[in-house]
Amino acid sequence: MKTDLIEQLRDLGTVRLDEPLSRHVTFGVGGPADVYFVAESEDSLRLAYSLARSSDVPVFIFGSGSNILVGDNGVRGLTIENRTDTIDGPAQNGAGFKVRVASGVSFATLARRMANAGYSGVEWACGIPGSLGGAVVTNAGAYESSLADVVRGARLSDASGAVRELTPDDLQLTYRNSAFTRGGLRDAIVLSVDLRLDRGDANELKARVKEMDAERKAAQPPGRNCGSVFKNPASPAGGPPDHPSWWYVDQVGLRGHRIGNAQFSEQHANFILNLGGAKASDITALIGLAQELVREKFGIQLETEVMMVGEFA
Repeated sequence: MKTDLIEQLRDLGTVRLDEPLSRHVTFGVGGPADVYFVAESEDSLRLAYSLARSSDVPVFIFGSGSNILVGDNGVRGLTIENRTDTIDGPAQNGAGFKVRVASGVSFATLARRMANAGYSGVEWACGIPGSLGGAVVTNAGAYESSLADVVRGARLSDASGAVRELTPDDLQLTYRNSAFTRGGLRDAIVLSVDLRLDRGDANELKARVKEMDAERKAAQPPGRNCGSVFKNPASPAGGPPDHPSWWYVDQVGLRGHRIGNAQFSEQHANFILNLGGAKASDITALIGLAQELVREKFGIQLETEVMMVGEFA
């Protein structure tokens, strides 16, 4: 990367060279980022992205580092850690309330903050560690709810730094997909997301969050992981899945199966654990094995929910 671009980035915020991404993702694996930039504000996020794109430098942006598998050989170009944290609202908006949330805010943090303040609509997201920007890209969801149920729009910035506003229809949110994942929104990044909330009882909402915390603790394994590895497959008729992904992984005998220092969890077979010192190649080997065995036995292609980023050996 050109020295002048790196110096321009230094004027906007913290820059590190050859930064190990294993330090910044929940999986704890991954090689170095050529150039690593920390965006603390919307303007620094927008300008860093446009500077890199105007120089034809590839850009990878992440928030909390969950739901990401970084290749052992790292990420070329510019990697931006999105630490934007502004939450504007909630404010009365018609029959409900509108809150504008910076794309770097943790979805779980927002859910808990709104529940504690007596606003309902996103309490189901109290266990989703990803950022709001990532939640828009994947239409994050839990407990049969998803971002699509509450989103009212998003602000994006393009490669030139111009800002535009999108409607829910523009975002095309479906199960773990969006206009981003389908390639309809290229060279654009999420700056903020508008959500619609309702007034609720703070005590009831906090009690519900506590229940979900307990359910998640009982069902999901601790340790270094990325959350769910595979999307739940649709049924042949296109409706709800016949079985969740963990069932298929379990049925082909991979619960607890280990390659290197990566292992399908004994507790939840749709989680892969980094037992300590795992490589991305260990994890991709487990993923590929599960896909192969499930395809052979059930004729179903498991699709990954975790995002593969960077260069793999």
